[in-house]
Amino acid sequence: MKQAIVARADLGMSRGKLAAQVAHASLSAYEDADRKARTEWKGSGQKKVVLKANGEEELFRLADDAERQGLPHAVIRDAGHTQLDPGTVTCLAVGPGRDDLVDQVTGDLSLY
Repeated sequence: MKQAIVARADLGMSRGKLAAQVAHASLSAYEDADRKARTEWKGSGQKKVVLKANGEEELFRLADDAERQGLPHAVIRDAGHTQLDPGTVTCLAVGPGRDDLVDQVTGDLSLY
């Protein structure tokens, strides 16, 4: 079991901003998962990987792929209180889910 968080590399977010957005995405997708997936993922160490995307369009394409796979997922939009304009799409989390299913959606992406 794992979760992949895909963050936009084209926004130039600071490390702190990136960390906050990744945390929002992880928690939101976890809440989207069913009880069995949440329990199994938590019991297996909550494996996560953070990956790069180059734009909003890529995040939405990946979100559509996750939806088709039946994987929990969450697209994060920034509130606009600090570095980004309100509503800016920053991250997508896919999973928790089986490694092979998450990899079918995000396996071609580079590490952040």
